[in-house]
Amino acid sequence: MRLDVVTIFPAFFDVLDVSLLGKARERGLLDIGVHDLRDFTHDRHRTVDDTPYGGGAGMVMKPEPWGEALDGLLQPESILVIPSPAGERFTQGVAREFATESHLVFACGRYEGIDHRVGEHFAREHRVRSVSIGDYVLNGGEVATMAMIEAISRLIPGMVGNPESIVEESHEGGLLEAPAYTKPAQWRGLAVPPVLMSGNHGAIRQWRADQSVERTRSIRPDLLP
Repeated sequence: MRLDVVTIFPAFFDVLDVSLLGKARERGLLDIGVHDLRDFTHDRHRTVDDTPYGGGAGMVMKPEPWGEALDGLLQPESILVIPSPAGERFTQGVAREFATESHLVFACGRYEGIDHRVGEHFAREHRVRSVSIGDYVLNGGEVATMAMIEAISRLIPGMVGNPESIVEESHEGGLLEAPAYTKPAQWRGLAVPPVLMSGNHGAIRQWRADQSVERTRSIRPDLLP
């Protein structure tokens, strides 16, 4: 899979060289390019924003540098992903969908966002998705993009050592994952549930299923059918 990120803070994505993402890049599972939006400006101040039409607080990112940057990155098969609190909600289902694609381009907006015409223009010939990672506002699209890259890339075959660990996680089956425990069996007066040490795999599966439902009912009842 090829991922391209356009941002005014390319150093933010140095973290892509560590942990599982770094190993995936070394193994050729992921091909990631990070591009500085200011490289596509043509004035001495490398300006990427201007005041909004209609007035109001804040600045809006100019369409010209975005147009030049994306012209050189988008291919017929690409999806342009624009992180935005006004976008569709990013879910595990969307992550699975994106993980099947060959090329994603992330446009990291700042300030009051990217001029709306950028998305409109590229939607004429490409698939464009405005996506929100939650009902809150961040300073820019970098954190949201990093979260999406993590969620998407770990679903690529070969990315995670044990594929079963992905299947058993929260949201994969529509519910939250059951609690997890490890050694020691007693810690600060708290004990591991006996069923997990029983060796009865059928009982363990049932316990985890029951706990998953109960945890979802308690914390995220909106996920229950």
